[in-house]
Amino acid sequence: MREHRVKDTSMTASAAEIFLRQLGACGVDYLFANGGTDFPPIVEAFEALEGSNHRLPRPMTVTHENAAVAMAHGAYMITGRPQAVMVHVNVGTANTINGVLNAARDQTPVFVLAGRTPYAEKGRHGARSRNIHWAQEMFDQAGMLREAVKWDGELHHPEQAADLVSRALQVAMASPRGPVYASLPRDTLAGPAGTARVDATRMRAPALPPPDAASLAEAAQWLATAANPLIITSAAGRHRDGFEALTAFAARFAVPVISFTPRFVNLAADHPMHLGYEPGPLLAEADCVLVLDTDVPWIPHLQGPPEGCRVIHLGEDPLFQRYPMRSFPVDLAITADVAMGLRGIAEALEPLLSAEAVAPRHARLAARSAAQRAEWAAMVAAPPEGAITPEWISHCLNEALDDEAIIVNEYPLRQTHCPRTRHGSFYGQSTAGGLGWGFGAALGAKLAAPEKLVVATLGDGAYVFNNPTACHWVSAAHDLPLLVIVFNNAMYGAVRNSTLAMYRDGASARKGGTLLADLTPAPDFEKLAEASGGYGEKVTRGEDLPAALRRAIEVVTKEKRQALLNIVCSY
Repeated sequence: MREHRVKDTSMTASAAEIFLRQLGACGVDYLFANGGTDFPPIVEAFEALEGSNHRLPRPMTVTHENAAVAMAHGAYMITGRPQAVMVHVNVGTANTINGVLNAARDQTPVFVLAGRTPYAEKGRHGARSRNIHWAQEMFDQAGMLREAVKWDGELHHPEQAADLVSRALQVAMASPRGPVYASLPRDTLAGPAGTARVDATRMRAPALPPPDAASLAEAAQWLATAANPLIITSAAGRHRDGFEALTAFAARFAVPVISFTPRFVNLAADHPMHLGYEPGPLLAEADCVLVLDTDVPWIPHLQGPPEGCRVIHLGEDPLFQRYPMRSFPVDLAITADVAMGLRGIAEALEPLLSAEAVAPRHARLAARSAAQRAEWAAMVAAPPEGAITPEWISHCLNEALDDEAIIVNEYPLRQTHCPRTRHGSFYGQSTAGGLGWGFGAALGAKLAAPEKLVVATLGDGAYVFNNPTACHWVSAAHDLPLLVIVFNNAMYGAVRNSTLAMYRDGASARKGGTLLADLTPAPDFEKLAEASGGYGEKVTRGEDLPAALRRAIEVVTKEKRQALLNIVCSY
């Protein structure tokens, strides 16, 4: 069908051109795009601005919206700069919601953009020209994801193009950070921007205020008098300064750290105060717990601190106010960046607790930490005799990777057997639990750190949720070679394990809890990587895994091609 076009005689820049220039001026590196009929003004603007001296985001075609949001998430993890995603009207927005939920709970500033049905039905440049332009219009397109974003808006007038970008990114980067959304009607985006000017110098997000000094002093007093203090964190290592502050604090004051459901390297796994990943044993004997940037520090149904134990929550949003129900005890809440808060407590604690006073505790805990690591190492001293275990996969991966490699994990990796010591060498899935994040996030991380070996560790169920055909295509099309490890147990493990935990002696347990969790017959996942020019291999024996990993890593690092190992395992 031939499209009727209304000539645009304006000599000024279009709203789309100003929009892209403002994104670039605000530090956005990439525009991850999954296009539709609303995209022509953006396409034209990129082409019109080619060769100019304007800083623009790099346009990246991504063949599924969920993958695009995950890539923006992954790129932000590495760069610390917000990235943009653009999708097709309401239907594209619907496919972003899973990724937006992940970004929201992980405090990740993704700028999600979507076209919107043109307002004009005729007579205006960019007016409706396809039958879908009527069916795709909604009364409230942004309502689909309003609860998950910090802010949503729409480009009502072309002259607002630069201001809309600045406002959205300012809110996204304000503490606590998070995703924002804007809809862009095609005819408005195509219109002349008039007097709009690109300017990113006067829209800075506010810094966090300093933490309350009295609260820091009170926390220091409680920690100074505690015989068994404990730190629990999942995200203290979100930023490098948080990692460094926790490293220094734990060592100086001999406070053990549990990295519970970690999403970052919060403390080096070989640090003498790193006491593992499960809070239960130390929590049961604690008399003061410092919870650092952690929404769920323990599972109350299974464990909890003893009566009389004081609990301090510290973070940019220590109460996680957007969670409808969260009833962990809070004796003291401190609103602070992790690094700033820890350094403030340390300053107040220094004169109260000498190095000599904590030396015996340090020695006792360091010995316990070393014994724990030795116990984990003994578990993987030899290949398993039967089915491959996730512990063996994790151990072999640890042996094959250097400290600089980046692991992006969506559930199956056992950090007890793949300890990471460098900040920025491990990223875990958002607590929102929206499957389909890991592969795309790994691609985004590779884009932002092309010199690093990036590894995505995925369960077979998670791999399917990641729209693997789209992700393998992106890897090939954009020259982003990475290693994908599929822990293939032909099972939704979380579904089965939850069923067995609730009904251990029930009817479902008699059949192994596999109803609605069984994923047999398992596909030959390695062939999906081969279909996009990559290397694929299935591994069924534990003793074959180290050599298979070496082959796959060489393909990625030397041949610069993606590789996938489909590892048949049981857990």
